[in-house]
Amino acid sequence: MSAPNRIPVADPFGATVDPALPTVARALDPSVVATEFKRGLPRLAGEDGRVDLKAIRVIRHKPGKRCVILYDVRVERPKVKREKTMLIGKVRARRFGTEGFRSQEAFWKAGFFKGCADGIAVPEPIGVLPEFRMWLQRKVRGVTANELLPGPDGMALARRIAEAIHKVHRAGVPSEKSHTMTDELRILHECLPRVGATRPDLRRRIAKLLTACDQLGASLPAPHACGIHRDFYPAQVIVDRTRLWLLDFDLYCHGDPALDAGNFIGHVTQESLCTLDDAAAWRDRELALEERFIELTGEAARPAVRAYTTLTLARHVYLSTQFPERTPFTDRLLMLCEERLR
Repeated sequence: MSAPNRIPVADPFGATVDPALPTVARALDPSVVATEFKRGLPRLAGEDGRVDLKAIRVIRHKPGKRCVILYDVRVERPKVKREKTMLIGKVRARRFGTEGFRSQEAFWKAGFFKGCADGIAVPEPIGVLPEFRMWLQRKVRGVTANELLPGPDGMALARRIAEAIHKVHRAGVPSEKSHTMTDELRILHECLPRVGATRPDLRRRIAKLLTACDQLGASLPAPHACGIHRDFYPAQVIVDRTRLWLLDFDLYCHGDPALDAGNFIGHVTQESLCTLDDAAAWRDRELALEERFIELTGEAARPAVRAYTTLTLARHVYLSTQFPERTPFTDRLLMLCEERLR
């Protein structure tokens, strides 16, 4: 076991002082982590093996909500070559880690394991550490889909991503949570009026936008609900050659499968606008994903996919006011939503 005082720890976000995440400080203490790893990870090391800690680094932190920690480890097992690997630890406010682990494990067992024939998988769930209110998964190799979608193979990748989310919808992994169109519109009614606090000149247009979104939601028939990711966008897909890794099922619930496709397309549109100053720059990728999703689910889903794309873009009108680099695009996003809703 590495000496705890020699193990480097990096917390560039100051997560250790987040009062909503009181266990993070212990999850960054090498001596405490080494002890927890020694007794809490039999799935990784077996009953007779051990996990040696080499480094700790906070890689994401959303104050008051969640923290993601990367652990560099070496796994020692009797009569087996030592394995170098990385573990991702996730801590969420007011959560204990068991729910996230169970959901990931359910998908792993439902055909999303590393060696599955179709190459659509989730990272291997490793275990829960109650001391940290954390669950762990193995870090996977690859690059996020948002880096590859603009490339020459972007349209093929878009179709493959449609197949991946359809696999999630067919997996039958249960959830006690649900998300309806009423919930989707409620989120817009909670966040969009805040735009007027910083942009009083947009209040009247925001009010009209909300009314139009309500009308759009009411126009859709009741969906054939199933398990959905509910937070599906390009950074949630890691591409490793022919394999796709699907990430972050924290919001997994029962809902309209068209939401996942529409949310993904809406994020692609927003990204192309904010990076290339052209909302239609990756339209061919968006259409490729939509068409493949419709091939798999049926033509009846198309209006809902396009509606959820619009509702996603409406949410991004608000989100654009929360990040300095996006504020120049608030008016363009609002105009885009208005055009789609006419």
